[in-house]
Parts: sequence; C-alpha cells; structure tokens
Amino acid sequence: MIYFLSLIWFIRQIKATLFWLYLWQLKNYHIGRFIDHFRTEKGKSLFLNNIIFLKSLALLVSFFLPQVAIIIIPLYLVEAGWALRRFSQKKIKKPTFTAKIIFLSIISFIFEIIYPLTIIKERFFITYLLFFDILTPLIIAGIILIFQPLTVLLKNRIIQKARKKRKKFKKLLVIGITGSYGKTSTKEFLFNVLSKKFKTLKTKEHQNSEMGIARCVLNDLNEEHEIFIVEMGAYNKGGIKLLCEMVDPKIGILTGINDQHLATFGSLKNIIKAKYELIESLPVDGTAIFNGNNENCRQLYKKTNIPKLSCGTSSVKEDLQNNLWAENIKIEEEKISFNVLSREGDSVFFELKLFGAQNIENILLAVSCAKKLGMSLREISEAFKQEKQPQAIKVLRKPDSFSVLESTYSANPNGVLSHLEYLRAWAGKKIIVMPCLIELAQSSKENHRKIGQKIGKSCDLCIITAKECFPVIKEAAVEKGIKMENVLFIRDPFKIAEKIKNFAGPRDVILLEGRLPTEIIKLLGF
Repeated sequence: MIYFLSLIWFIRQIKATLFWLYLWQLKNYHIGRFIDHFRTEKGKSLFLNNIIFLKSLALLVSFFLPQVAIIIIPLYLVEAGWALRRFSQKKIKKPTFTAKIIFLSIISFIFEIIYPLTIIKERFFITYLLFFDILTPLIIAGIILIFQPLTVLLKNRIIQKARKKRKKFKKLLVIGITGSYGKTSTKEFLFNVLSKKFKTLKTKEHQNSEMGIARCVLNDLNEEHEIFIVEMGAYNKGGIKLLCEMVDPKIGILTGINDQHLATFGSLKNIIKAKYELIESLPVDGTAIFNGNNENCRQLYKKTNIPKLSCGTSSVKEDLQNNLWAENIKIEEEKISFNVLSREGDSVFFELKLFGAQNIENILLAVSCAKKLGMSLREISEAFKQEKQPQAIKVLRKPDSFSVLESTYSANPNGVLSHLEYLRAWAGKKIIVMPCLIELAQSSKENHRKIGQKIGKSCDLCIITAKECFPVIKEAAVEKGIKMENVLFIRDPFKIAEKIKNFAGPRDVILLEGRLPTEIIKLLGF
C-alpha cells in the first residue's frame, strides 16, 4: 500500500513539477515577473482553491491524528489519473526542454524519488507526502534559486565567448532593435529588405535575451555576414546595456515605449531609461532611429545628440522633421496601402498584404534604416513585394463561416489598441475575446480603461477571460456605445465558443487577442 501510494504521489508530482518549471521559464526565471503572476486571478487560483484547502485541512488534522491523512488517498488517485490522461492527450503544461530545464528537472525528480524512501517507515508517512505536495511551488523555487549562481556563472562564460567572437568581425554592422512592442515585426521587416542587398543575419524568433543572442552569435554568425540585426529585450535596468556590450551596435532602433512590464521595472521612468541604454551605447558616428508616433520616443529623440532619424505618420512629421513619414493610409481587411515620403522629396507607394496600423510604424522604422544604409525607396518597396511579410495577426477563414483574427502569443496596450483599430476595417459584426493584460502595475486600470473605450467604439460583443480588470473594461466600453449585455466575463472555452457561434454570422469577424486557451480556436471549428 505504501509503495502504491508513493507511485501515485510521484505521478501527480511529475505533472506539478513540470508546471512550476514551465511557469518559471515563461517568466524568464525573473523573480519579479514570477511573483507578479500571483496578483492575477489566474495566479491566485493556484493557491486559493478547494483542493488546496482540503489538503491543508487534512495536513493540519493529520499532525494530531495521523490516521486521518488516509482520506487523501482517493484524491491522489484522481490526480494521478488526471495527470496520466493529460500526458496521453499531450495537453500537459510543460517547459521547453533546454539544457537548463533538463538539469532542473533531473534534480527535482531525483529529490522527489528519494524523499518518500527516507520517510517510508515513518508513522507520519502520508502527512509528510502531503506536506511536500503543498510546498511543491516553494521547493521548485528553492531548487531554481539554489542553482542560480551556477546558472549565472555559466551564462557569463557563454556571454564572454560571444563577445570575444563578435570582436573578430571588424567590418560587421550591428543593428540593435528594442522597445516595449514591435521589436520582432520591425526586425523581420528589416531583414527581408536588407537581405536583398546585404549578407544579413538576424536573431531568431523571440531570441532577444542574453543567452538567446549569445547562442546566435556563437552558432550562426560567420565572416560572410555584413549586417547582424539583433532584437533586444530586458526586464531590468542594465539589461540592454549588457546586450550592447556583447554585440556592439552601430545603429539603434527604438520601436516604442509604453507601460509593458511596468511591474518588473517599477516605473515608466525606469522603462524609458532601460530602453534608452541602446541609444546611449551607440558610437558617436552611429545612428539612432525613433518611432515618431510614440510620445516617449519623441522626447528621447529631442535629447539625443548623435546622428538621428525619426519616422511616423504625417500627423507628426512637422513635430520632429521626420526623415520619413506615411500619408494617405488606407487599411482594408487583408491589405494596407500608403505613400512613403522623405525629406529629400522622393515618394513611393506601398501596398502590402499586411494587417493593422501598428505595422505601418514598424515598416517605416525598417525603411528608415534601409535608406540610411544606401537603399532607395524604390528598392525597398520592391523588396517588400518580393517577400512574405511577418504577421502579428493570422487570419483564419472557412466557407460560409465567420472569420477569426488570431493574435494569441502575447499582448501589450499599444498592440491591443492597434488590433482593435484594424478590426474596424472589417465588415459585419465584430467580436473580441481577450484576457486582462499583466505586468502593468499601477497603470493597469488606466490602460484597461483605454482598451475598454476602444472596444466600445469597435466591437459588437466583448468576452473577457480574466476578472482583474473586467469591471473597468466593461464600464469604459459601455460608455462608448456597446450594449451592457454584450460585455461578458467568461472563462470556460466551451462557453466562449458557444456564445460566439450563437452570436456571429458568416460575414462577422472574431479577434482572439493575448494568451487564450488553445481549445478556443478548435472549438470554433478552425
């Protein structure tokens, strides 16, 4: 009986351990981001639920009456069975198995195998298993933090190797791209253009951390490359500076700054300082390129003393004397078009199979950089036509059905507002499904109010999947015209799909925004 109990306990522990490792990896092992997760309703539910309450009560009673702990065995049977089912369905939440995760998993599982063996003859055996179970989040956190110094040491060695290799390429031009949003799209646009004329390397998708960039340098960079485009992300002051010291950029692009990750930086002022580290790291003969449509970037443009460029739409061209700006912007369901003009007087018409207004800002940043490197607007326009461009939104269509706009990787305030504006270009009724945004700290209420107002102007039905800022969104949306009964809080994917199917017709469109359950798309029939 004891060995059987140990087995079912270990099966449920595997599932729990993989989940907590997944969560730490998702938050980039950043303590501030990890802790901030538990300010959300979803995070709180990991601890404040009936199962944890039942286990805690059983644990407390079992210290005085050990035989009472046996009542937990049926629950462990259910949890083990559920874990095996999720494994067989390949629906288990697990981390990406990097070398670090494999090492942490092995340490965790060894600990969880040895632990029952050390207490197997104890009178309080079940109580001790229950105690370990409840403390699993703290135990996994402890394992991660204990080995953090070793991780930092190994990481610094890899970064030093990458820095040393980078210095060998004297003629290599490095372009750094950072900001609160738009980094990946700008990088992809720029790569597609520059690779038509130069031997160009880029960091891979979401490869914007110290280790990701270091591995790109060590594994992919070679003497044939003329240009290296580096996407740079950070969650603390000093992070961008460290990346710049590794790759030594000569051109820096600031895509835009907002409150994203405010919870980890502490203030917008700290975010601005952190992003500006890229510009401060450029040489005196370098070039700084700014998104002129972003107020924070405009202020940083004005204080920058090295050669600089700004680009944006025609509404801000006089403010900063932009190098480039877009006019006559037309946004359609699956196409955007606009004229790009420069201070030198040349003009080119762009027509692209792209979605959303925010893409125009990212395109202009890429065009400004390519023009700085000697490409004409005509060459750049042709390069855009020849390559399939990156999309922040994926369009899903079926005959005689509604359309789905899928933007379910992650979300930030500017991105959500841009996607809602784009949604207005579509015919038919418009529906949005999204969670509340995270890591916005004290600016959360104001940002969600703006999103709610945009929803009120753009949508016929709004489904919010998290409770934190639902009242704020609903109040603001109703103020701007949406019916009160059409702003709903629904967490269950089946109920979400059912509501949409009952509401939407063949010409209607649904925007799936932010991190949502993957089942929703399947339940909608795509």
